[in-house]
Amino acid sequence: MRRIYFLVPSIGVTKRVVDELLLARVEEKHIHVIAKRGTPLEELPEASLLQKSDFIPAVQQGMALGGSTGVLAGLVAVVLPPASTVVAGGILLATALAGAGIGAWVSGLVGMSVGNRRIKEFEDAIEAGHFLVLADVPSDRVDQIEERVKQHLPEVEIESTEPKIPAFP
Repeated sequence: MRRIYFLVPSIGVTKRVVDELLLARVEEKHIHVIAKRGTPLEELPEASLLQKSDFIPAVQQGMALGGSTGVLAGLVAVVLPPASTVVAGGILLATALAGAGIGAWVSGLVGMSVGNRRIKEFEDAIEAGHFLVLADVPSDRVDQIEERVKQHLPEVEIESTEPKIPAFP
């Protein structure tokens, strides 16, 4: 899946973009709209905290860093006291898992409080009253969907496409 960013000038055009995406068989759960705080979105699919924050990338980074730290701590624990191979493997596995879990948890908390880095570049436009539509589409359909939206709604700016998105947001 890849995420396409559409910058849209008004709520009416935003509704037409969402309708066009639905007609292109993009499921509603894969369409997210971000607007200025306090702007009513009516029946449009509002972006959740997962799309508005850096939670997912922070968890991924924290898990990798915490797991690496846990492996290093486990290696130190195995080397210092004399331990059997079975116990050493258990210690190494336990510290790696504990490090990954703690790293993911702490990073997730930090990521929830930080705005999405990809959306920061659109903050000025959003504050000016524009709407940002995020659409998660299959990689092989990106060009087709961009073409379809541009053909029917030339006033919509297709800003960028993320190379890939996590499978679970």
